[in-house]
Parts: sequence; structure tokens; C-alpha cells
Amino acid sequence: MFDFLDFSLLDLLDIVLVALLLYYAYRLVRGTAAINIFVGIVILYLIWKITDALNMELLSNILGGFMSVGVFALIVVFQQEIRKLLLMLGSSKFANRKVIGRYLSIFATETSQQESELDVDVLIESLGALKKQKTGALLVLERNKSLSFLKASGVAVNMQLSVPVIESIFHKNAPLHDGAAIVENNFITATRVVLPVTEKNNIPKRFGLRHRAAIGVSEKTDALVLVVSEERGVISYYKNGERIPFSSQKELKSMIAKDMV
Repeated sequence: MFDFLDFSLLDLLDIVLVALLLYYAYRLVRGTAAINIFVGIVILYLIWKITDALNMELLSNILGGFMSVGVFALIVVFQQEIRKLLLMLGSSKFANRKVIGRYLSIFATETSQQESELDVDVLIESLGALKKQKTGALLVLERNKSLSFLKASGVAVNMQLSVPVIESIFHKNAPLHDGAAIVENNFITATRVVLPVTEKNNIPKRFGLRHRAAIGVSEKTDALVLVVSEERGVISYYKNGERIPFSSQKELKSMIAKDMV
């Protein structure tokens, strides 16, 4: 009856890993309609374990049968969330060739050696110019996770980051202004990129499609996203599916420089 008191270090590790799994699962569905399903499944699982511990065989068997068959239903219900989880794992630093290459020079190629780091000063100056003109813009800064799967939806370019280039891309009459621009190192590598839109339902109504796309891509990848509102001329900064507040462009510059390391 008191076998559970036989507690070891492996048991502690098991509990910690399960807690982390539940935490990340909650993060994936937080703010979406799937959160209610997630909570319901957790409650049902706890009831099943309690009935099993109390030897309530009939109810325990019914719930156990439902849980075993329900695994396939979960794959269908949480299809998008499972995809997000796999993308999250794939974008981790441990699974990324770029990060490994930083520490193991044998992976460095001629191309990577010629790459230049992001010029944050030019980026902030460009955002300031767009803000002053109230020109809408959506910039995605690539970090560890490759955004090649997104670039395929847009127009491939190779332009060094500069204020005139940014202004010309997002000018309302320019052919490349629609959609997002992807910045890799200090180059714009794609424009007119179609981004995945978040499924969160708790976003303020004043935020339009650009903001929903910024949240969506920062949820699914480790990219940093900058939005300039066309209506209000306000700069917004997104990371990990969240809008990060800042008080000045100087503070924003510091935050981007820190996050890009």
C-alpha cells in the first residue's frame, strides 16, 4: 500500500520530465480553442489514475479503454499543436547545424565565412523611417532555425540590409511590399513571404493580419519579428509568440542585439 514511499532519484527525474512535458504542451495550446480540450484530457487522465488506485475496476477499465483508443483521436485533434512541437524541437540549438558549426570550425564553409552579422543600427534606422512615414512592414529575423520552408512562398532576393532598400521594398506601390521580408545575417533573402497566422483567440482587435502573422511565425520558429503598423505607425517586437514591450528605439536595439547572439 505504501510502495510509493520508496522514492529514488530516477523517480524525481521522471516527475520533472513529466512536468516539463505538460508545461510545454500547455504553452503550445495556450490562448487557442484547444486549451479546453487539453485541460479536459488532463482531468480525465487523473480520474482514470485515481479510480485505478482505488481498485474501481469497472470505471477504471472503461476510462482506460477510452484513453488507449483516444491516442489516435488526439493526433487528429492536436495535429497543428504536434506540428508546432516538432518544429520547436527541430529549431532547438542542439539540432541546428549553424550553432554546431560555430563551435566546430570543420563545418564552416566558404559561404558562411563570408556572412556578415546583422547591422542592428541600420535595422533600427530603417524601422524609424518606416514609422515616420507610417509605412506598414513585416520583417522576420532568422536565428538558429532555417526559414527555407517559408522562403519558398515568396520571392527570393539577395539585398544587403540598408534604409533605402527597406523603404523601397515596403513602399505601398512597390511590387514586393505585400507579405513579409526575411532577413538572414545582414541580407534580405526573400520578400512577399506568406507567414502562418496564429490561432490564438485572445489577441486585441486593434491588431491586424501583420500582427497575427508575426505571432504565428514566432510561435512556430525561433525567429524574431518586427512589425510597423500602417495605421498607427507603431513598431512592435515579437519573440516566442509574445509581444515584447519596449520604451524606446534604443532599448529595442539592445534587445535585438542580445536576442540575435
